[in-house]
Amino acid sequence: MRLPLPQFTIGDRHPHHIGEVIETTTTEFLAQCLEPEDLSFPVMPPFGSWVCAVDEESGNKIYAVVYHATTMPIDSVHRARALGLSLQTLREEQPQIFAMLRTEFRAAIVGFEQQPQDISYNQGIYQYLPPRPPQIHQAVYRCQPEAIIKFTEKLDFLRTLLLINGAPVESLAASAIREVYQLRKADREWLLKAGRHLSVLLKDDYDRLRFILSQIHP
Repeated sequence: MRLPLPQFTIGDRHPHHIGEVIETTTTEFLAQCLEPEDLSFPVMPPFGSWVCAVDEESGNKIYAVVYHATTMPIDSVHRARALGLSLQTLREEQPQIFAMLRTEFRAAIVGFEQQPQDISYNQGIYQYLPPRPPQIHQAVYRCQPEAIIKFTEKLDFLRTLLLINGAPVESLAASAIREVYQLRKADREWLLKAGRHLSVLLKDDYDRLRFILSQIHP
């Protein structure tokens, strides 16, 4: 049985700190959402949203896209059951319920930002797997808009999203593109570039390309 993560007061936590790595692999990581101070469920990051974590050993800032999220009991033996109560009634009559659940999300690594070791080297952004993923218990943050805009100047991350196993990759690619397009304040030139990049990646699979483009609403 997994125990709840040790919690700190909101004042001690960075406002964009949403989770902590509890499993890690070369290509992705699993994070547990931090519990809120009030009686509510942790904020589940949206499907296709961007998160980041810093590998403390290398200093690399690792970018990832959320492709799966779930809320379940901490006790993996007993499933949650329907109680027929509103959230407000749960807070009043069954407040312990909120302490018995955990929210987790999986994020696919799409690249990293290398921190310069000294002033003679420039910061670099790379859209391929970092030398190592974030390690266990390292913090996971919501990516800031300016960081996402900077990272998505290139579009090689789309190939990574389309190769994820066990995920609805067409919807994932469309969701990631929609978010970036909104952050770029409806930059149609960027959207067209993303569409052309997808058409090259899926030049032999028109049905998949059409399905992705049908989910992007400029």
